[in-house]
Amino acid sequence: MNKFWRVAIHEYRRHVLRRRFLFALLSVPGLILVMILVGFMIATANRSDLPVGYVDQSGLLANPLPPPEPDPSNDPLALVAFQTQSEAEAALESKEIQAYYLLPPDYQRTGRAQLFYVIELSSDAEEQFADFLRLNLLRDQSEAVANRLISGDNLTVRTPDGSREMSERDWFNIFTPFAAGLAFIIAIFTTSGYLMQAVVEEKENRTIELLITSVSPFQMMAGKIIGIIGVGLTQIVAWLSVAVLAVLIGRSTFDWLQALTISPGFVGLMVVVMLPSFVLIAALMAAVGATVTEAREGQQVSGLFTLPVMVPYWFTYQIMSNPNGSLAIVLSYFPLTAPVALTMRAGFTALSLGEVLLSVGLLVLSAIAALWLAGRAFRLGMLRYGQRVNLRELFATRK
Repeated sequence: MNKFWRVAIHEYRRHVLRRRFLFALLSVPGLILVMILVGFMIATANRSDLPVGYVDQSGLLANPLPPPEPDPSNDPLALVAFQTQSEAEAALESKEIQAYYLLPPDYQRTGRAQLFYVIELSSDAEEQFADFLRLNLLRDQSEAVANRLISGDNLTVRTPDGSREMSERDWFNIFTPFAAGLAFIIAIFTTSGYLMQAVVEEKENRTIELLITSVSPFQMMAGKIIGIIGVGLTQIVAWLSVAVLAVLIGRSTFDWLQALTISPGFVGLMVVVMLPSFVLIAALMAAVGATVTEAREGQQVSGLFTLPVMVPYWFTYQIMSNPNGSLAIVLSYFPLTAPVALTMRAGFTALSLGEVLLSVGLLVLSAIAALWLAGRAFRLGMLRYGQRVNLRELFATRK
């Protein structure tokens, strides 16, 4: 057991302290940060601090109520009234204003207005002027009626059994299972690739000849797999920490982030599903590394494991529209598709304890079988140079 943990700790340190691991660890948060910065720069470039003018020919804004306070993420918009359209046009041409609205005499009957601009008005500015108009259109209504109309509609989607309910303000929660599954896929195949390459390299440089003199094939392979699982968990924990920090910071600026919630049940489901999945994929990758003769060949074969894990994303619409359908349930029970399928379904329906236990049980049994297979492949292929282990040898019974 002591040798097993030594192998695991050595494998963990070996990969965590490498530059390529640090690059992979920082690349995902860095890419997200770059995308956010680019989006912010684009939004800022289209935003102007100049006032917005309006010409009211309908009489609605003769004695206007002051515009309501905008969202905290938006700067207050200055509104300037003009008596004639020619005055507003002159102000626009001299860049005193960024745009102006023209409310014709029949505006209160038709609800149609015209917008004049040189550079397209930002959506925030349009929304603030629209709120200004709504407030004045409802000035004769009671406060309760006015507030209800200004707040607008709120579509709520509820499952037939009442187990799930989601409003349009919770739209960001829909992407949580997808993001969790994607982070799992990136982490597991990155780290499992490290393991497969390490096994192949040890065969090529004959390091194995020294290692097997002091540790058994099973201890060697199991230690490597546990070590690489630690590498993957380190990656996921680091990414989750960055994501949580970004959400906590962003909540003070973006209201829609305040609706983001992650239930403890979903976190528990991720843990019980992802851990045996890590063992399964890592063991299969290690088995591939033990049977092939070079790293390039192993990378080609590993694609056979990558495709099944991605299959649930191909049926996103079917899983969203019918999370308890036959297709979604089958994908939840097949070991290679279960991690992503279960997390996706958890976002749209309440999973029963029985199906979660069955899926996790199949994953655990598959992980144990994969560990046995990896140990056998390592034992058969550790002293073979330039020769691969075929499937018949791998599954042949001992005589």
